[in-house]
Amino acid sequence: MPKSFRFFLLALIAALALGIAACGDDDDDGGGGGDGGGGGEAEAKSIKAGVVTDIGGLNDRSFNFLANKGLEDAESELGVEGRVLISKSNGDYVPNLTTLAQQQFDLSVSVGFLMGEATATVAGKFPSNSFAIVDFPASGLKGKPKNVEGLLFKEQEAGYLAGYLAGLWAKDNNATTVSTVGGQKIPPVDHYIAGFKKGATDANSGIKTLNAYSQDFVDQAKCKEIALDQIAQGSKVIFQVAGQCGLGALDAAKEKGVQGIGVDADQAYLGDHILTSALKKVDVAVFDAIKRAQDGSFKGGTDVIATVENGGVGLGKIGSAGEKYADKMKEITDQIAAGEIADIPDTVK
Repeated sequence: MPKSFRFFLLALIAALALGIAACGDDDDDGGGGGDGGGGGEAEAKSIKAGVVTDIGGLNDRSFNFLANKGLEDAESELGVEGRVLISKSNGDYVPNLTTLAQQQFDLSVSVGFLMGEATATVAGKFPSNSFAIVDFPASGLKGKPKNVEGLLFKEQEAGYLAGYLAGLWAKDNNATTVSTVGGQKIPPVDHYIAGFKKGATDANSGIKTLNAYSQDFVDQAKCKEIALDQIAQGSKVIFQVAGQCGLGALDAAKEKGVQGIGVDADQAYLGDHILTSALKKVDVAVFDAIKRAQDGSFKGGTDVIATVENGGVGLGKIGSAGEKYADKMKEITDQIAAGEIADIPDTVK
């Protein structure tokens, strides 16, 4: 064999050996972590999560809207398979929850206090499925099912902050009256209203507060009529606690040139007449519940409570009319978080 050919053959063998070694190195790197490989972090469990709205629907731009946002965030960030079922009436609650359970959804989330009875009924029939309900304590459900987690909020803390800001503004603008427009008289609504009244009077002892209920979470005309009546009685700040119906109250505030306060979601986008919003992070609560169902930390029969301290409730963007009070509101928020303001009522007398 010619010497030149032997050199060529040896060079070829050496090159092949280096290529094989390089491939081996690539395999080792992949298994050690990073984007994949057998030694990397285990992929999140694939689950199915569903949301059943209350009668307010997804267009309320607050409560149900936020619950659906939490589901959508879980779909994009956690990779879950999601589905939302819209309830047109109270009679849809049980069928919608049953549909999700029969389709083997790992977690079904009921959105709202009004769904308590339906959730207890369906959870009892499907004990191997997991459920969560917004605004209803697990221990308060009929039969106390052990497969339901309560997602609760200290709305009175967010209401207090909104009321305190309203009281400060009223004092500086020679306003003697502020008011609230509630939907149905149920605990989460009254928590907001009771906190608002306390905050307003703590900031301005001479303030008068008005309150009325529309008995509706959908019909905007009903809430607008109530708000217009309150404005006629001298109210200069309208706090809506009525979901989609409450958008009518905020429209009345805009029409009459008074301040409006949104609820649940930050409703500053509605215009310059929005003084602030009382935030209730339903989207975060729903997302976190789905995450617990996915990672195995879901605990039926217990409640998860959102507060000012843990960031689950709070104050939204402060409008231009209230910017001068931003530092004071930060101080009040910190005091609530620290437990220095702890006597906030949650019932409306």
